[in-house]
Amino acid sequence: MTVTVELDDGYAAEKLFNQGFSYTYDDVIFLPHYIDFPADAVSLSTYLSRNVPLSIPCVSSPMDTVTESYMAAAMAALGGIGIIHSNMPPSHQADMVRSAKSRRVPILSNPAFKSPDSRILDQFDDDSLPCVLVTESGTAKSKLLGYVLKSDWMSLSDKDAKLVDYMRTADSKICVPWSYDLAQIDAYFRKEERDFVLLEEGGEVLDVITRQEVERVKGYPKLGKGTVGSDGKWMVGAAIGTRESDKERLEHLVKAGVNAVVLDSSQGNSIYQIEMINYIKRKYPELDVIGGNVVTMNQAQNLIKAGADGLRVGMGSGSICTTQEVCAVGRGQATAVYKVSSIAAQSDVPVIADGGISNSGHIVKALTLGASTVMMGGFLAGSTEAPGTYEYKDGYRIKKYRGMGSLEAMTKGSDQRYLGDTAKLKIAQGVVGAVADKGSVLRLLPYTMQAVKQGFQDLGASSLQSAHDLLRSKTLRLEVRTGAAQVEGGVHGLFSYEKKAF
Repeated sequence: MTVTVELDDGYAAEKLFNQGFSYTYDDVIFLPHYIDFPADAVSLSTYLSRNVPLSIPCVSSPMDTVTESYMAAAMAALGGIGIIHSNMPPSHQADMVRSAKSRRVPILSNPAFKSPDSRILDQFDDDSLPCVLVTESGTAKSKLLGYVLKSDWMSLSDKDAKLVDYMRTADSKICVPWSYDLAQIDAYFRKEERDFVLLEEGGEVLDVITRQEVERVKGYPKLGKGTVGSDGKWMVGAAIGTRESDKERLEHLVKAGVNAVVLDSSQGNSIYQIEMINYIKRKYPELDVIGGNVVTMNQAQNLIKAGADGLRVGMGSGSICTTQEVCAVGRGQATAVYKVSSIAAQSDVPVIADGGISNSGHIVKALTLGASTVMMGGFLAGSTEAPGTYEYKDGYRIKKYRGMGSLEAMTKGSDQRYLGDTAKLKIAQGVVGAVADKGSVLRLLPYTMQAVKQGFQDLGASSLQSAHDLLRSKTLRLEVRTGAAQVEGGVHGLFSYEKKAF
């Protein structure tokens, strides 16, 4: 007698996420499917929002220890996008958007400008600065007259001398157009045998590019076209709040050419955010606006009806966020991403999985559960491109990483993100910490994306859309992992091991 065994492994996502449990990424595991293509055939192209396409599903978080001009430029160069934080004056944030957009190489410095009659003070304390630029008014927007090399200044007997007395006159070959890419700048260095060049646009010096920095970037995986908008410049996003003053901030950002704005709130389902979405879509109908944060289908539906072009999902799942502990609200990130993505897909609204990303496996899970992109804070903090300076502690090279709900960040203005800017007593929903040096995101993210491609291959999904289709058709199955299964799924049973990612 032949007994037929029903081949019913695991659970469909619809069943698993409707049992009343709040699951994190580590709580669930996908069962492998069928492979009929190589890992390199996997396409990770996607959308940040309705009208902002990306080559890779990576977004850097609008946190003041994660995304400023340097990170935004690097993310765009890799095919992702950076969202510049709003914990600064509107004009400063707009300048950062311009800075990231006005170049085609992921190299940023902080050029120092001086007038001819001024003197060098502490400018050369920055070891990465090859020279001080001399312009008519001492600003970037005035005519370039010359430059002072650090070596020239160091050899002076009279350090109080005016720059005009010993500066080198700028010649025509010291400047190259802002639109030069890495290969063009590298070729120019070889031809002219210079140690640095100036990026220029419309007579304004944008940045100083050194041969050393070009050689550094050449050592990373080859960069593609990057995330380029219709204006031929890199795409950059920025965060704003929902207060009346943020309308002025928005105007600054639009003039700077921002490609998308993120309404930055820990709880986005509010009258304040809905009114701001309505305002933006009326005044700037071509600008994509991303709402959030949300974790439920009802929250998502309200923002979709208001006109949001994308949704940011996550509440209390970040490594430095304490919202779930302090306020007793939130949701496990795996459940939140699946639930919100299910409703957002009906309106073709892309979802950003924000928070809880610690490794490439978490990215695979977030994207397969319905997200179009993942937003990363702690994963990118501590990198070369993240704001801040490196310090040493107990033999480790570290950078500060803080939650925007920490009291330290709130004093800079992020309290309105938690609707606490008018409160007399501020309640922290985040902490201040430090993360180890991760090197450059120009190396970290290509390595990570290759691992994500291998994960998609194991799932039998050749693209994000393919993964979403397999999940919704119930072809892909999941299971909940016990605590012991999670231990078994990681490195275990060793006295010691070497952890080397790349």
